[in-house]
This record gives sequence, structure tokens and C-alpha cells, in this order.
Amino acid sequence: MGHVTLPDTHPLLSGRTASSSLVRALRGDRPEVLPVWFMRQAGRSLPEYRALRVGTAMLDACLDPALSSEITLQPVRRHGVDAGIFFSDIVVPIKLAGVGVDIVAGRGPVLDQPIRTPDDVAALRPLEQEALAPIAEGVARTVAELGDTPLIGFAGAPFTLAAYLVEGGPSKDHIRARALMHSDPETWQDLLGWAADVTGAFLRAQVLAGASAAQLFDSWVGSLSLSDYEQHVAPFSARALSHVADLDVPTIHFGVGSGEVLSAMHGVGVDAVGVDWRIPLDEASRRLGGGVPVQGNIDPAMLQAPWPVLEAHVREVVRRGRAAPAHVLNLGHGVGPDTDPDVLTRIVALAHTL
Repeated sequence: MGHVTLPDTHPLLSGRTASSSLVRALRGDRPEVLPVWFMRQAGRSLPEYRALRVGTAMLDACLDPALSSEITLQPVRRHGVDAGIFFSDIVVPIKLAGVGVDIVAGRGPVLDQPIRTPDDVAALRPLEQEALAPIAEGVARTVAELGDTPLIGFAGAPFTLAAYLVEGGPSKDHIRARALMHSDPETWQDLLGWAADVTGAFLRAQVLAGASAAQLFDSWVGSLSLSDYEQHVAPFSARALSHVADLDVPTIHFGVGSGEVLSAMHGVGVDAVGVDWRIPLDEASRRLGGGVPVQGNIDPAMLQAPWPVLEAHVREVVRRGRAAPAHVLNLGHGVGPDTDPDVLTRIVALAHTL
């Protein structure tokens, strides 16, 4: 991979997003106004999304540039958040690399055939550059509409992808994936190496097309011990991120249940760490050594609470976030499908006064 800088027209270089509150915070600065966006802000909680999606399968929506762009823009228009996050799914690059996968309503990603043996892994094909065209076009369309609001690119971390691939779908504790890690470390390394390059290429395509930040999601990292993470997973998350390392774009690493591995998640080479709802941000910042920008960590369950309860919680999150050098307000996980979108709009308005 030769050293490529971003095109001059990229929003980070053209003066559109470099001084945005999100980018400044991710780079360790405290902007005048606290930046806020929400994981899963696009999609199921919005009536305009449900109307748009009628008759279109989830993965088809992700690969239709006009649709993925419009869905990404909906929450930015509605809530006034400080960033869009590209609407996609972590299994999109797997599908683009030729793996049979579908998103089943109410269940999540389900594979035609789980990937469990050395032969299964050997048969995986790399992700070809041209397959990413609908992603790049979707991002470019979105960025053209966003003006000076930054777009965050998005990809799944290799462990979370491997957990789906080995289990064949969602699972509770990823026993098969974790067993493979220990019973056949060579096959595990081949699988995670493949996943890292596929998801890294997916992230790179989004950044080159105009994303001003990039977030790696490790949804299932909470099922790992620290030693398993450091030995069998972290090198591959670093490899995924290496695909955008030469582009000088701020990066965020988020995991669910990641309290034990926070510092190691920062160590793979990111600017900021997303924290789930289980540990307060001041404690997370302490575990991160005190010098790392944090993102989070409103408890998504609180979105159902009466406003005075939620408001007190948001203020508390922001107060604890002051322990870190910089803070991007977010949830500690994604917006639930039955969240009242007006509550999110209200949080944004509140955040912008804090």
C-alpha cells in the first residue's frame, strides 16, 4: 500500500470539517460546543426510515447509494447531531467479498454456511476494489449533502466478524469462535487476517470517498478475557486500522462490555475510545491513562425514562467526561428500535448548552 494522502477535495482538507466540533474533540481538543451523535441514529427508530425501507431488504438498502445516503442524512436533519455515521452493516464487506450472508429481521446476520475449518477459511476470497463502488458512491453522495457536518465511516472489528462467521449467525457467548481461537490458532489467524483486510478495505473506501472520521465496532469483544484479546484479537484490529493509517483521519474504537480491555483497545492505534454504559467515563479515562479522548456513554435504557431522570443522567455523563482530555457525547450502545426520536433531538439540544 503506497502512501496515499487524501484527495484535496476531501472535507478534512478543503476546510469543511477539520474545525468541526467532532473532529476537534477526537483530536484531543475541547471545542466550545460539546459534540454529540448516536450510534444507530440512522434506521429503525425513525418513521421516515421505516417508510423508505418498505419493500427493500436491509443489505440491498446498504448497497443502493441513493438509499444509504438518504438514510444516513435523516437523523442529521432531524436531530441536528454533530456527525452523520454512514448507514451500513458490519457484514456488508463480507457479502461484497462473496460470502453468502443475509440479514434476517429480528435475528441479525445469518450465513448460508458457517466458516469453521481450515478449508472453509482457505476458500475465502479477498474483497476486490471494484466491489466497493456502491459504498464509495453512497459516501460521496452523503458528504456532498452534509456540508460542514462530518461523516463517520464505519466497520466491524475482525473479532466480531469472525464471531458471526464461525457461529453462522448471532450467538450469546461466541463459544465456537473462542474455541477455534484456542484449538486451531493457525486457522484462527488466517480467518482474522482475512476479516481484518476485508473490513479495513471497507473503511478505507469510506474515508477516501469523504468520511472525516472512522469508527471500528467490536460488538462482541466483551466475551473475551484481556489475555485472549491481546494475544488473539488486538493484532488483527490493528491490521484493520492500518488500512486507514496513512490517511490521517481521526479514529474511534468502540466495544460492548469492553471495561477489561479498554486500554488494549486504545493500544491498537486509535485516537479515541468509545465506552459502553457499564463504566463511568471518569473511570474509563483513568483506565486509559488519562490522555485519551472518550466517546459515550449514555445508557440506552435511560432513553425510555422520564425526561428529568434522563436529563440528570446526561448531565452526569458530561460531568464525568470532563475527566478526559476531550469528550464526544454518545450512547453506551445503539439507539433501540422503540426509542422516541424526539428524546434524541432533546438530548442534542441539551448537550449543545452544556
